[in-house]
Amino acid sequence: MTPTSEQQWDEFVLNHPDATFFHRSAWREVASQVFGHRAHYLTERRDDGSLAAILPMVEIRSRLFGHALISNAFCVGGGPLATDADSFAAILDQAETLGRKLGVDYVELRDLPVAPGNWCARGDLYAGFAAPIAAAEEDNFGQLPKRQRALLRRVFARGMTSRIETSPQVFYDLYSRTMRNHGTPALPPRFFERLYSVFGSDCDILTVSSGGRPVSSVLSYYFRGRVLPYYTGSLPEARTLGANDLMLWALMRHAVERGCTTFDFGRSKVGTGPYEFKRHWGFEPRPITHQYRLLKAKVLPNVNPTNPRYAALIGVWRRLPLPVANAISPILSRSLA
Repeated sequence: MTPTSEQQWDEFVLNHPDATFFHRSAWREVASQVFGHRAHYLTERRDDGSLAAILPMVEIRSRLFGHALISNAFCVGGGPLATDADSFAAILDQAETLGRKLGVDYVELRDLPVAPGNWCARGDLYAGFAAPIAAAEEDNFGQLPKRQRALLRRVFARGMTSRIETSPQVFYDLYSRTMRNHGTPALPPRFFERLYSVFGSDCDILTVSSGGRPVSSVLSYYFRGRVLPYYTGSLPEARTLGANDLMLWALMRHAVERGCTTFDFGRSKVGTGPYEFKRHWGFEPRPITHQYRLLKAKVLPNVNPTNPRYAALIGVWRRLPLPVANAISPILSRSLA
């Protein structure tokens, strides 16, 4: 993409009612420069040259997980944005044509409720959570379930503090430990450094400390009045201390100061601990549908930690010393897009 086409792309995103943070052109740079993946940013144009549809796509090649075109890689959302039905259909045809040309196993569009009949939908795996944030602190607190308010009052009495970080260093230590404990390879430090570089103030990190020691941290995205807490990390004692609860409350108030009106809690796998944690905060789940165009593949992909196929690998990863896990993680995590 040229600087001019990037500007046109981002203007289209900013003005489209269904756009998300994950449609921004900077993700192309993240995918290509951090992981070496090929990005294919598709467009449909009108006769006058103006954009009628866009579709950010990243080509992922993996010996473990296959060959795919994904919109958008390392994101929970993406998919096409179009101004009309004809442009929507045309951009999906482009994606399928590109997928066949590249010889991929399948094309995946994330968080897209509706697609043509030759696409396969899966909406039973993930749920999304989002709710308004009241501007006034007392109103915001009153929005929370009674049980959560009582928990936060106890947490407030413990004297923990929160701050906004100037770099990902503290966050990464907590994040990488958490990922190892979950049995999942961590994304490399340069990924988070690149996020800071390309998204600037639209990305920040909030850390909670107890007795001066960081115990919980969250990296969030900001887009059109929404805050999206996306990556988290914590020490094992964070749960007992209530540090994760304080972290989310502090993030809500910080987001209000930044002008946000919506707290987008992101997606979680249905029936998991994070899914229930978000419900305890008063957020109602919204089913998330992914669309797949199977090309070489015969069945829908199932690349997620709840797949029994990966249980043994997850068990081994959890037992790795942290330095070993962090050294190997970049090799594997580039495929976990």
